Amino acid sequence: MSTALELSAPIATGRTRLRLTRRGRVVFTSLAAAPFVALALIVALNGGIAAAENTTVGRVATAFDYVTIQSGQSLWQLAEKVAPTSDPREVIAEIVSLNQLPSDSVEPGQRLALPNDL
Repeated sequence: MSTALELSAPIATGRTRLRLTRRGRVVFTSLAAAPFVALALIVALNGGIAAAENTTVGRVATAFDYVTIQSGQSLWQLAEKVAPTSDPREVIAEIVSLNQLPSDSVEPGQRLALPNDL
């Protein structure tokens, strides 16, 4: 009897169709999109670096005059010496800004750049 059942069983012919579940489609789409996302990130990051590097193209490097602070000399005295016709407060502000000083106090031997427009 077992032989009769085996003969009457349907025989699978033809090809079976691949069926993806929803999770399978998400994984497949993510894997297919990953190279494009990576390429977009690389281009975006490289483009930002290139833009930052190109900001100085066409600019002329500015040469500054330097002065060394003497013992007992203040920024006020320096401002009056280098720009006698200008307001010393404005000159001091420019010197502090140019040299990125934390305050307007200086020490002997300190070397400071002077603004060119004095």
